[in-house]
Amino acid sequence: DLIGYPRLVRLNPNIPWKTRGNGAICVAIGVGRGPSGIVGSFDGAPVQSFVRGETPKPLDEICDRVRKLVEGWAHFEDPNTNPAFVVLRRKPHPGLYWKAVRRIVSVAEARAAVHASGTIRPYKNGRGTIGALSAVSWKPRDRTYEILTYRYPALWGTRRSIEADSVIEMDRAFPSTFNNYDYENSRLVIAPRTPCPILFGIRGDDPSDLRPAMEMVRGERPSRWLIFETNQGTDDHVVRSRGSEACRTVRFEGTVTDAPRTLPGGHVVFAVDGGSVTAYEPSKQFRLSVRRLLPGDRVEVIGAVRESPSTVNLEKIRVLGLVPEVRKVANPTCYVCFKRAKSLGRGRGFRCARCRIRFPESAAVTVRIRRALQLGWYEPPVGSRRHLSMPIKRMPSAVSTARRARLEVDSEATEWVPRVGAEDELGAAPLGSAEFQGPGFGSGTRGLE
Repeated sequence: DLIGYPRLVRLNPNIPWKTRGNGAICVAIGVGRGPSGIVGSFDGAPVQSFVRGETPKPLDEICDRVRKLVEGWAHFEDPNTNPAFVVLRRKPHPGLYWKAVRRIVSVAEARAAVHASGTIRPYKNGRGTIGALSAVSWKPRDRTYEILTYRYPALWGTRRSIEADSVIEMDRAFPSTFNNYDYENSRLVIAPRTPCPILFGIRGDDPSDLRPAMEMVRGERPSRWLIFETNQGTDDHVVRSRGSEACRTVRFEGTVTDAPRTLPGGHVVFAVDGGSVTAYEPSKQFRLSVRRLLPGDRVEVIGAVRESPSTVNLEKIRVLGLVPEVRKVANPTCYVCFKRAKSLGRGRGFRCARCRIRFPESAAVTVRIRRALQLGWYEPPVGSRRHLSMPIKRMPSAVSTARRARLEVDSEATEWVPRVGAEDELGAAPLGSAEFQGPGFGSGTRGLE
Protein backbone atom coordinates (compact mmCIF):
# COMPACT_ATOMS: atom_id res chain seq x y z
CA ASP A 1 0.00 0.00 0.00
CA LEU A 2 1.00 3.60 -0.59
CA ILE A 3 1.53 5.60 2.62
CA GLY A 4 1.07 9.37 2.33
CA TYR A 5 1.77 11.17 -0.91
CA PRO A 6 4.52 10.02 -3.25
CA ARG A 7 7.33 12.57 -3.25
CA LEU A 8 9.02 14.36 -6.13
CA VAL A 9 12.27 15.84 -4.82
CA ARG A 10 14.45 18.25 -6.80
CA LEU A 11 18.13 18.57 -5.90
CA ASN A 12 20.86 21.15 -6.56
CA PRO A 13 20.03 22.69 -9.97
CA ASN A 14 23.64 23.85 -10.47
CA ILE A 15 25.24 20.39 -10.76
CA PRO A 16 27.03 20.27 -14.15
CA TRP A 17 26.29 16.56 -14.77
CA LYS A 18 22.69 16.55 -13.50
CA THR A 19 19.74 15.12 -15.40
CA ARG A 20 17.47 17.77 -16.89
CA GLY A 21 15.35 18.41 -13.79
CA ASN A 22 17.71 16.80 -11.26
CA GLY A 23 14.74 15.06 -9.67
CA ALA A 24 14.15 11.84 -7.77
CA ILE A 25 11.07 9.97 -6.56
CA CYS A 26 10.47 8.69 -3.04
CA VAL A 27 7.52 6.49 -2.07
CA ALA A 28 6.64 5.19 1.40
CA ILE A 29 5.01 1.76 1.21
CA GLY A 30 3.70 -0.75 3.71
CA VAL A 31 0.55 -2.43 4.97
CA GLY A 32 -1.92 0.47 5.15
CA ARG A 33 -3.77 1.21 8.39
CA GLY A 34 -6.52 3.67 9.22
CA PRO A 35 -8.33 6.01 6.82
CA SER A 36 -7.30 6.37 3.19
CA GLY A 37 -7.83 8.81 0.36
CA ILE A 38 -7.53 8.99 -3.41
CA VAL A 39 -4.29 10.55 -4.66
CA GLY A 40 -4.43 9.42 -8.28
CA SER A 41 -5.93 7.28 -11.00
CA PHE A 42 -4.26 4.70 -13.26
CA ASP A 43 -6.32 3.86 -16.34
CA GLY A 44 -9.55 4.52 -14.46
CA ALA A 45 -8.57 2.66 -11.27
CA PRO A 46 -8.22 4.91 -8.19
CA VAL A 47 -4.88 5.08 -6.38
CA GLN A 48 -5.46 4.83 -2.62
CA SER A 49 -3.08 6.15 0.00
CA PHE A 50 -3.14 5.58 3.75
CA VAL A 51 -2.20 7.95 6.55
CA ARG A 52 -0.09 5.31 8.30
CA GLY A 53 1.10 1.77 7.80
CA GLU A 54 3.16 -1.12 9.09
CA THR A 55 6.44 -2.36 7.68
CA PRO A 56 6.09 -5.35 5.38
CA LYS A 57 8.31 -8.19 6.60
CA PRO A 58 9.99 -9.41 3.39
CA LEU A 59 11.64 -6.74 1.23
CA ASP A 60 12.96 -9.04 -1.50
CA GLU A 61 9.76 -8.90 -3.53
CA ILE A 62 9.68 -5.10 -3.31
CA CYS A 63 13.28 -4.85 -4.50
CA ASP A 64 12.60 -7.21 -7.39
CA ARG A 65 9.57 -5.22 -8.56
CA VAL A 66 11.47 -1.93 -8.41
CA ARG A 67 14.45 -3.46 -10.22
CA LYS A 68 12.25 -4.60 -13.11
CA LEU A 69 10.73 -1.12 -13.42
CA VAL A 70 14.08 0.64 -13.41
CA GLU A 71 15.71 -1.75 -15.84
CA GLY A 72 12.66 -1.66 -18.10
CA TRP A 73 12.32 2.12 -18.32
CA ALA A 74 15.73 3.74 -17.69
CA HIS A 75 17.53 5.03 -20.80
CA PHE A 76 20.83 3.27 -20.18
CA GLU A 77 22.09 4.16 -23.66
CA ASP A 78 22.08 7.85 -22.69
CA PRO A 79 25.58 8.71 -21.36
CA ASN A 80 24.03 11.12 -18.82
CA THR A 81 21.62 8.56 -17.36
CA ASN A 82 23.05 6.84 -14.28
CA PRO A 83 20.05 5.58 -12.29
CA ALA A 84 19.83 3.86 -8.94
CA PHE A 85 17.19 2.77 -6.47
CA VAL A 86 17.26 2.16 -2.73
CA VAL A 87 14.86 0.32 -0.43
CA LEU A 88 15.36 1.19 3.25
CA ARG A 89 13.56 0.44 6.50
CA ARG A 90 14.61 3.78 7.97
CA LYS A 91 15.41 7.17 6.44
CA PRO A 92 18.97 8.53 6.28
CA HIS A 93 19.69 11.69 8.29
CA PRO A 94 17.91 14.74 6.74
CA GLY A 95 21.26 16.52 6.57
CA LEU A 96 21.95 14.50 3.42
CA TYR A 97 19.03 16.16 1.65
CA TRP A 98 20.12 19.66 2.68
CA LYS A 99 23.63 19.07 1.40
CA ALA A 100 22.40 17.52 -1.86
CA VAL A 101 20.02 20.40 -2.59
CA ARG A 102 22.66 23.07 -1.85
CA ARG A 103 26.10 21.64 -2.63
CA ILE A 104 27.88 18.78 -4.40
CA VAL A 105 27.64 15.34 -2.77
CA SER A 106 29.76 12.32 -3.64
CA VAL A 107 28.41 8.78 -3.87
CA ALA A 108 30.53 7.83 -0.85
CA GLU A 109 29.05 10.67 1.24
CA ALA A 110 25.52 9.64 0.31
CA ARG A 111 26.10 5.99 1.23
CA ALA A 112 27.73 7.00 4.53
CA ALA A 113 24.46 8.65 5.60
CA VAL A 114 22.65 5.27 5.61
CA HIS A 115 22.40 3.68 9.06
CA ALA A 116 19.71 1.09 8.42
CA SER A 117 19.38 -2.23 6.67
CA GLY A 118 18.16 -2.21 3.11
CA THR A 119 19.14 -2.44 -0.54
CA ILE A 120 21.15 0.06 -2.57
CA ARG A 121 21.26 -0.79 -6.28
CA PRO A 122 23.32 1.57 -8.50
CA TYR A 123 23.71 1.36 -12.27
CA LYS A 124 26.58 2.56 -14.47
CA ASN A 125 28.63 5.17 -12.55
CA GLY A 126 26.24 5.02 -9.58
CA ARG A 127 25.47 8.75 -9.31
CA GLY A 128 21.76 7.98 -9.12
CA THR A 129 22.45 6.70 -5.60
CA ILE A 130 22.90 10.31 -4.47
CA GLY A 131 19.47 11.35 -5.72
CA ALA A 132 17.69 8.26 -4.45
CA LEU A 133 19.11 8.48 -0.91
CA SER A 134 18.67 12.25 -0.74
CA ALA A 135 15.01 11.97 -1.76
CA VAL A 136 14.37 9.42 0.98
CA SER A 137 16.11 11.63 3.57
CA TRP A 138 13.97 14.74 2.82
CA LYS A 139 12.18 16.03 5.94
CA PRO A 140 10.19 19.03 4.68
CA ARG A 141 10.30 22.47 6.27
CA ASP A 142 8.20 23.79 3.41
CA ARG A 143 6.40 21.86 0.71
CA THR A 144 4.21 22.23 -2.35
CA TYR A 145 2.22 19.73 -4.40
CA GLU A 146 2.02 18.82 -8.07
CA ILE A 147 -0.56 16.79 -9.94
CA LEU A 148 1.18 15.07 -12.84
CA THR A 149 -0.91 13.76 -15.72
CA TYR A 150 0.32 11.12 -18.15
CA ARG A 151 -0.38 10.53 -21.84
CA TYR A 152 -1.67 7.37 -23.46
CA PRO A 153 1.39 5.43 -24.73
CA ALA A 154 0.17 5.62 -28.33
CA LEU A 155 0.56 9.43 -28.15
CA TRP A 156 4.08 9.54 -26.71
CA GLY A 157 6.34 11.66 -28.88
CA THR A 158 3.46 13.39 -30.67
CA ARG A 159 2.41 17.03 -30.33
CA ARG A 160 0.35 17.79 -27.21
CA SER A 161 -3.06 19.39 -27.68
CA ILE A 162 -3.93 21.66 -24.73
CA GLU A 163 -6.22 24.69 -24.99
CA ALA A 164 -4.32 27.72 -23.69
CA ASP A 165 -7.55 29.56 -22.81
CA SER A 166 -8.53 26.76 -20.42
CA VAL A 167 -5.15 27.01 -18.67
CA ILE A 168 -5.67 30.75 -18.17
CA GLU A 169 -9.17 30.10 -16.77
CA MET A 170 -7.79 27.46 -14.42
CA ASP A 171 -4.96 29.73 -13.28
CA ARG A 172 -7.41 32.47 -12.34
CA ALA A 173 -9.90 30.09 -10.72
CA PHE A 174 -7.30 28.50 -8.41
CA PRO A 175 -4.98 31.12 -6.86
CA SER A 176 -3.36 28.43 -4.71
CA THR A 177 -1.66 27.12 -7.88
CA PHE A 178 1.38 28.75 -9.46
CA ASN A 179 3.59 28.78 -12.57
CA ASN A 180 0.77 27.77 -14.92
CA TYR A 181 0.86 30.34 -17.71
CA ASP A 182 3.43 32.87 -18.90
CA TYR A 183 1.31 35.97 -19.51
CA GLU A 184 4.31 38.06 -20.57
CA ASN A 185 5.17 35.68 -23.43
CA SER A 186 1.71 34.15 -24.08
CA ARG A 187 2.87 30.60 -23.41
CA LEU A 188 1.43 27.81 -21.29
CA VAL A 189 4.01 26.40 -18.91
CA ILE A 190 2.25 23.37 -17.42
CA ALA A 191 3.19 21.12 -20.37
CA PRO A 192 6.77 19.99 -21.10
CA ARG A 193 8.24 20.55 -24.54
CA THR A 194 10.00 17.18 -24.67
CA PRO A 195 8.66 13.86 -26.06
CA CYS A 196 8.23 12.42 -22.53
CA PRO A 197 5.11 10.61 -21.23
CA ILE A 198 3.96 13.63 -19.16
CA LEU A 199 0.92 15.47 -20.52
CA PHE A 200 1.01 18.36 -18.04
CA GLY A 201 1.58 19.15 -14.37
CA ILE A 202 -0.10 21.70 -12.09
CA ARG A 203 1.73 22.93 -8.98
CA GLY A 204 0.14 24.46 -5.91
CA ASP A 205 -0.01 24.90 -2.15
CA ASP A 206 -3.37 23.20 -1.61
CA PRO A 207 -3.54 19.59 -2.84
CA SER A 208 -7.35 19.58 -2.67
CA ASP A 209 -7.38 22.20 -5.48
CA LEU A 210 -5.26 20.18 -7.88
CA ARG A 211 -7.77 17.62 -9.14
CA PRO A 212 -10.50 20.20 -9.95
CA ALA A 213 -7.79 22.38 -11.52
CA MET A 214 -6.74 19.44 -13.70
CA GLU A 215 -10.33 18.86 -14.78
CA MET A 216 -10.61 22.47 -16.01
CA VAL A 217 -7.84 21.98 -18.57
CA ARG A 218 -9.32 21.19 -21.98
CA GLY A 219 -7.71 19.27 -24.81
CA GLU A 220 -5.98 15.89 -24.82
CA ARG A 221 -7.17 13.73 -21.92
CA PRO A 222 -4.72 11.94 -19.62
CA SER A 223 -4.68 8.20 -19.10
CA ARG A 224 -3.31 8.57 -15.55
CA TRP A 225 -2.75 11.20 -12.88
CA LEU A 226 -1.01 11.27 -9.52
CA ILE A 227 -0.51 13.95 -6.84
CA PHE A 228 3.03 14.37 -5.51
CA GLU A 229 4.35 16.17 -2.48
CA THR A 230 7.35 18.22 -3.65
CA ASN A 231 10.04 20.71 -2.68
CA GLN A 232 9.41 22.73 -5.85
CA GLY A 233 8.98 26.45 -5.36
CA THR A 234 10.48 26.37 -1.84
CA ASP A 235 13.93 27.98 -2.32
CA ASP A 236 15.41 25.06 -0.38
CA HIS A 237 18.50 25.38 -2.59
CA VAL A 238 19.22 28.94 -1.41
CA VAL A 239 21.86 29.71 1.25
CA ARG A 240 22.16 33.08 2.99
CA SER A 241 25.74 33.76 2.07
CA ARG A 242 27.98 36.01 0.02
CA GLY A 243 30.32 33.08 -0.62
CA SER A 244 31.99 32.40 -3.95
CA GLU A 245 31.80 28.59 -3.91
CA ALA A 246 30.70 27.45 -7.36
CA CYS A 247 27.48 25.47 -7.84
CA ARG A 248 25.77 27.08 -4.83
CA THR A 249 22.75 29.39 -4.87
CA VAL A 250 23.34 32.35 -2.56
CA ARG A 251 21.28 35.18 -1.10
CA PHE A 252 22.83 38.45 0.05
CA GLU A 253 22.28 42.20 0.29
CA GLY A 254 24.52 44.88 -1.16
CA THR A 255 24.87 48.13 -3.10
CA VAL A 256 24.97 48.40 -6.88
CA THR A 257 28.47 49.64 -7.70
CA ASP A 258 28.52 49.35 -11.51
CA ALA A 259 25.60 50.27 -13.75
CA PRO A 260 24.03 47.45 -15.79
CA ARG A 261 25.42 46.90 -19.28
CA THR A 262 24.16 44.60 -22.03
CA LEU A 263 26.57 42.06 -23.52
CA PRO A 264 26.35 40.39 -26.95
CA GLY A 265 23.61 37.78 -26.74
CA GLY A 266 21.39 39.96 -24.56
CA HIS A 267 22.88 39.12 -21.15
CA VAL A 268 22.80 42.02 -18.64
CA VAL A 269 25.73 42.38 -16.22
CA PHE A 270 26.07 44.70 -13.23
CA ALA A 271 28.05 44.72 -9.99
CA VAL A 272 26.97 44.51 -6.35
CA ASP A 273 29.69 45.57 -3.91
CA GLY A 274 32.17 44.99 -6.71
CA GLY A 275 31.04 41.42 -7.50
CA SER A 276 29.59 40.46 -10.88
CA VAL A 277 25.87 39.61 -11.18
CA THR A 278 24.28 38.54 -14.49
CA ALA A 279 20.71 38.31 -15.74
CA TYR A 280 21.04 35.92 -18.69
CA GLU A 281 19.02 36.20 -21.90
CA PRO A 282 16.63 33.30 -21.06
CA SER A 283 15.25 35.42 -18.18
CA LYS A 284 13.55 37.54 -20.89
CA GLN A 285 11.64 40.62 -19.60
CA PHE A 286 13.26 40.31 -16.18
CA ARG A 287 16.30 42.01 -17.73
CA LEU A 288 14.28 45.21 -18.30
CA SER A 289 13.96 45.67 -14.53
CA VAL A 290 17.65 44.88 -14.03
CA ARG A 291 18.65 47.50 -16.62
CA ARG A 292 16.87 50.19 -14.56
CA LEU A 293 19.21 49.80 -11.59
CA LEU A 294 21.61 52.64 -10.81
CA PRO A 295 24.86 52.74 -8.83
CA GLY A 296 23.96 53.34 -5.20
CA ASP A 297 20.73 51.32 -5.24
CA ARG A 298 20.40 48.83 -2.37
CA VAL A 299 19.38 45.33 -3.47
CA GLU A 300 19.00 41.76 -2.24
CA VAL A 301 20.24 39.17 -4.72
CA ILE A 302 19.34 35.48 -5.10
CA GLY A 303 21.36 33.61 -7.69
CA ALA A 304 23.67 30.72 -8.53
CA VAL A 305 27.45 31.13 -8.30
CA ARG A 306 29.18 30.33 -11.58
CA GLU A 307 32.86 29.52 -11.78
CA SER A 308 33.40 30.49 -15.41
CA PRO A 309 32.61 33.22 -16.09
CA SER A 310 32.87 34.26 -12.44
CA THR A 311 29.44 35.72 -11.73
CA VAL A 312 26.15 35.18 -9.90
CA ASN A 313 23.41 33.92 -12.23
CA LEU A 314 20.44 36.01 -11.06
CA GLU A 315 17.22 34.16 -10.09
CA LYS A 316 15.40 36.95 -8.23
CA ILE A 317 16.20 40.43 -7.00
CA ARG A 318 14.69 42.62 -4.32
CA VAL A 319 15.05 46.40 -4.51
CA LEU A 320 15.59 47.70 -0.97
CA GLY A 321 16.45 51.33 -1.68
CA LEU A 322 16.67 53.67 -4.67
CA VAL A 323 19.03 56.59 -5.16
CA PRO A 324 17.58 59.75 -6.76
CA GLU A 325 17.91 59.90 -10.53
CA VAL A 326 18.65 63.39 -11.80
CA ARG A 327 19.08 64.74 -15.30
CA LYS A 328 21.03 67.84 -16.30
CA VAL A 329 18.87 70.36 -18.16
CA ALA A 330 21.22 73.37 -18.31
CA ASN A 331 24.68 74.67 -17.42
CA PRO A 332 24.92 76.90 -14.33
CA THR A 333 24.29 80.66 -14.59
CA CYS A 334 27.14 83.03 -13.73
CA TYR A 335 26.14 85.08 -10.69
CA VAL A 336 28.05 88.13 -11.99
CA CYS A 337 26.97 88.48 -15.62
CA PHE A 338 24.00 86.08 -15.56
CA LYS A 339 25.25 84.28 -18.67
CA ARG A 340 25.38 80.49 -18.97
CA ALA A 341 28.76 79.00 -18.14
CA LYS A 342 30.51 76.73 -20.63
CA SER A 343 31.45 73.10 -19.94
CA LEU A 344 35.15 72.35 -19.52
CA GLY A 345 34.66 68.70 -20.42
CA ARG A 346 33.29 65.62 -18.76
CA GLY A 347 33.85 65.76 -15.00
CA ARG A 348 35.81 69.05 -15.13
CA GLY A 349 33.04 71.49 -14.25
CA PHE A 350 32.12 74.80 -15.92
CA ARG A 351 33.56 78.30 -16.52
CA CYS A 352 31.99 81.60 -17.44
CA ALA A 353 33.51 82.72 -20.75
CA ARG A 354 33.16 86.41 -19.83
CA CYS A 355 34.02 86.50 -16.09
CA ARG A 356 36.33 83.45 -16.03
CA ILE A 357 34.57 82.21 -12.87
CA ARG A 358 34.61 78.43 -12.45
CA PHE A 359 31.74 76.26 -11.22
CA PRO A 360 31.74 72.61 -10.05
CA GLU A 361 29.80 69.83 -11.77
CA SER A 362 27.21 69.99 -8.99
CA ALA A 363 26.31 73.56 -9.99
CA ALA A 364 24.51 72.35 -13.14
CA VAL A 365 20.74 72.81 -13.30
CA THR A 366 19.10 69.40 -12.86
CA VAL A 367 15.64 67.90 -12.50
CA ARG A 368 14.75 64.79 -10.54
CA ILE A 369 13.44 61.93 -12.69
CA ARG A 370 10.79 59.52 -11.46
CA ARG A 371 12.42 56.07 -11.18
CA ALA A 372 10.83 53.30 -13.24
CA LEU A 373 11.64 50.82 -10.45
CA GLN A 374 9.76 50.40 -7.19
CA LEU A 375 10.81 48.78 -3.94
CA GLY A 376 10.09 45.06 -3.79
CA TRP A 377 10.85 41.73 -5.46
CA TYR A 378 11.34 41.12 -9.18
CA GLU A 379 11.50 37.70 -10.88
CA PRO A 380 11.73 36.24 -14.40
CA PRO A 381 8.56 35.33 -16.33
CA VAL A 382 6.91 32.04 -15.38
CA GLY A 383 8.48 30.16 -18.27
CA SER A 384 12.03 31.12 -17.22
CA ARG A 385 12.00 30.01 -13.56
CA ARG A 386 13.79 27.08 -11.98
CA HIS A 387 11.82 24.23 -10.41
CA LEU A 388 13.07 25.06 -6.91
CA SER A 389 12.82 28.84 -7.17
CA MET A 390 10.07 30.22 -4.92
CA PRO A 391 7.58 32.39 -6.84
CA ILE A 392 7.06 35.84 -5.37
CA LYS A 393 3.42 34.95 -4.65
CA ARG A 394 4.68 32.31 -2.16
CA MET A 395 7.27 34.52 -0.45
CA PRO A 396 6.29 35.51 3.13
CA SER A 397 7.98 38.90 2.74
CA ALA A 398 6.02 39.61 -0.44
CA VAL A 399 2.61 38.22 0.53
CA SER A 400 0.83 39.23 3.73
CA THR A 401 -0.75 35.85 4.25
CA ALA A 402 0.52 32.53 2.97
CA ARG A 403 -1.47 29.35 2.99
CA ARG A 404 0.26 26.35 4.50
CA ALA A 405 -1.94 23.26 4.32
CA ARG A 406 -1.50 20.16 6.42
CA LEU A 407 -2.70 16.92 4.89
CA GLU A 408 -5.11 14.73 6.75
CA VAL A 409 -7.57 12.12 5.61
CA ASP A 410 -11.17 12.47 6.69
CA SER A 411 -12.40 9.06 7.77
CA GLU A 412 -15.72 9.68 6.00
CA ALA A 413 -14.24 11.15 2.80
CA THR A 414 -12.53 9.75 -0.26
CA GLU A 415 -10.43 12.86 -0.94
CA TRP A 416 -7.61 14.50 0.99
CA VAL A 417 -8.84 17.24 3.33
CA PRO A 418 -6.41 20.07 4.18
CA ARG A 419 -6.29 21.51 7.68
CA VAL A 420 -4.69 24.93 7.94
CA GLY A 421 -2.65 25.96 10.94
CA ALA A 422 -1.33 22.67 12.32
CA GLU A 423 2.44 22.93 12.09
CA ASP A 424 5.35 20.94 13.39
CA GLU A 425 8.38 22.30 15.20
CA LEU A 426 10.03 23.24 11.91
CA GLY A 427 7.15 25.48 10.87
CA ALA A 428 5.90 23.10 8.18
CA ALA A 429 2.97 20.73 8.18
CA PRO A 430 3.88 17.09 8.80
CA LEU A 431 2.40 14.49 6.48
CA GLY A 432 0.63 11.54 8.03
CA SER A 433 3.48 9.33 6.89
CA ALA A 434 5.55 10.75 9.76
CA GLU A 435 3.80 8.08 11.84
CA PHE A 436 4.93 5.40 9.41
CA GLN A 437 7.89 3.25 10.41
CA GLY A 438 8.13 1.24 7.21
CA PRO A 439 10.52 1.46 4.27
CA GLY A 440 10.72 4.18 1.65
CA PHE A 441 12.20 3.67 -1.76
CA GLY A 442 13.70 6.41 -3.86
CA SER A 443 14.67 6.35 -7.50
CA GLY A 444 17.09 8.57 -9.31
CA THR A 445 15.90 7.35 -12.73
CA ARG A 446 14.42 9.59 -15.34
CA GLY A 447 12.13 6.77 -16.41
CA LEU A 448 10.35 6.47 -13.09
CA GLU A 449 10.15 10.21 -12.69
